[in-house]
Parts: sequence; structure tokens; C-alpha cells
Amino acid sequence: RLQLKSHGNGLASFDSWLIIRGLKTLAIRMQRHNENGMKVAQWLRQQEKIEKVFYVGFEDHMGYDISCRQSTGFGSMISFNVKSYEMVEKILSRVDMIMFAESLGGTETLITYPRTQTHESIPEETRQKLGITETFLRLSVGIENVDDIIRDLDQAING
Repeated sequence: RLQLKSHGNGLASFDSWLIIRGLKTLAIRMQRHNENGMKVAQWLRQQEKIEKVFYVGFEDHMGYDISCRQSTGFGSMISFNVKSYEMVEKILSRVDMIMFAESLGGTETLITYPRTQTHESIPEETRQKLGITETFLRLSVGIENVDDIIRDLDQAING
């Protein structure tokens, strides 16, 4: 009681209801995230203008073995390098369905440019060591139709 009254760390009724409602569809949403993530990562890997794709669902990813032991899927977070900064600008300005935003992990597909968003305050030397270069993008693949996601990426990258 003291915790709730003095510290305010209890959830409001509506927030609690939203969590319970979301848990009911969590398994199917994660299944779709996993399926879409793998398909988009595989598609990106086949693109000539993409230099490298980082996705834990690839056997050559350094976290693959641990991920296999600890989870039943690979999720939908993908990072990748394009061949030039101009390609970064092109992709970010041309995506249509995919939104350019920092909030990752939702039901909609989002793309972010960590260098000026999530990692902007990190010193340049540290960013370089982490691989957060000027050609690095991060994609949070949503649960939309995967063909629509790939079509949007294709027109942004190759159009």
C-alpha cells in the first residue's frame, strides 16, 4: 500500500487491461514477426546494394548458437549496411509503408538510422567500434504482409 501511495509504481486499471489484452495475441504476433524477419533478412542479403546484413537467424551470426538455445525464434530486428551514405538517404526518403522512426518492436515495420537517432550521443570513436557507421541502418520488421514490406524496401533501394 505504501508503494502504491508514495511511489506510484502500480499500474492503472486500463494499463493492466491493455497488457492482458496484448498477451492474448502475443504468440501469434511473435510467430509473424519471426516469419517476416527471416524473409526480409534473406531478401536483403540477396540485394546487390546491401553490403552486409546482421540477423541473428543466420547461421553465420555470432549470436546464432546462443539464440537457438535460449529462444524458439529469431525475432524481427535486422541491421544492415548499404554501400554508400547516398543510399541511406535514398532509402530513408523513399520508404512509403515503412515508417522512419526510433521506436522499434511494434506491429508496424519501422526503419531507423542509429547514427543520428539512438546512438547520436555516443562518441564517434565508440560508434565506429560498434559498427554504427554512416551506412548502417536498423529495421524492425512488423506483422504486415511480408510481400508489402519487401515491395516497399525494393522500391526504396532499387527504384
